[in-house]
Order: sequence, then structure tokens, then C-alpha cells
Amino acid sequence: MRSLVATFVSHFGAVRFQKQCAALGWQARLMPVPRSLSSSCGTCVSYQAPEGELMPPDAHEDELECVAEESASGYVTVWEAE
Repeated sequence: MRSLVATFVSHFGAVRFQKQCAALGWQARLMPVPRSLSSSCGTCVSYQAPEGELMPPDAHEDELECVAEESASGYVTVWEAE
């Protein structure tokens, strides 16, 4: 499993994303955005995704700002909105 953090444009998007992860059986929780990542709404979802998966298939990408992978040295952005 990969440890990922997704940031969002709105709190609503974060809540919806967390529910989508939970529906797939992925561990996911809402939390404040880490200082090293920026976010418009201040809420992110920390979640565990299976290898090869980045986000739920039904995720609303227009609500996401970025997805970052947790590493020993901090966060590495693996997906970013255009």
C-alpha cells in the first residue's frame, strides 16, 4: 500500500474523496493539510492506496489540488491539477 495525501479546493471535495476511498476499503481520514503542502481549504485526506492506484476511479479530479506520497524526507508530489 502507498501512503498518500490529497489536497482540495474545497472541504466538500475532501469529504467526498474520503467517502470514495472508504467505499473501496482503503484506509482514509480527513486531517489538516501539512505545512509543507499548500491547500485552498486547509483540509486534506491521508489515505492508503494499493500499488498502481493513485486515487479512486470515481474521484472528481476538478476538486483536487494535488496528491503527494509520504516519504521519509517529507512529501513528493505525484499528481497536480493543471
